[in-house]
Amino acid sequence: MSDPIDADGFSFHFTDAIHAFIFDEKDKTKPTFHGVPMKGVDIVVEFDQAYVYVELKDYDDYSIYDVVNASTEERKSRQDHFKWLKNYLKYKYRDTYLYRHAEQKVDKPIHYVCLITFDNALNSRMQKSLMQELPVGKALRRWVQAIATSCHVVNIDKWNENFPKWPVTRLDLTTVGT
Repeated sequence: MSDPIDADGFSFHFTDAIHAFIFDEKDKTKPTFHGVPMKGVDIVVEFDQAYVYVELKDYDDYSIYDVVNASTEERKSRQDHFKWLKNYLKYKYRDTYLYRHAEQKVDKPIHYVCLITFDNALNSRMQKSLMQELPVGKALRRWVQAIATSCHVVNIDKWNENFPKWPVTRLDLTTVGT
């Protein structure tokens, strides 16, 4: 696959993908539009051996999520914001899983990658918290397959370091549409 996927201010090149598309499509005329009031990740990518669900969050100021560096007065509010975002990311994944299950497209391992413009330490805390709640791996002995095989929360630098076959860049939004 050679065409870039542009979503939410980022451009991705999934060089070895079978198929990649904007999953939370807003345009009703596109074949990937769902029209059901559930959440969906931003991009779904299919590879020979796996699917990758990609969620994008771009923050200029992420301090409201940073519990570690909060003053005593700010701590509760920041914990609430962090928990809200973690739950939001969790439900985006789970709803996408349900959509894809209905499409019979959960036949390969699924990896969840959140590209969030936080620093590495905050992304690491988010990843740890999110992994516990998805859950990642085969959580119950009655389950035949895992809901999520892996979960990663990375910023642009870590994305490009960890996934060199799938480079991402920021789009220059000042030139879009000119």
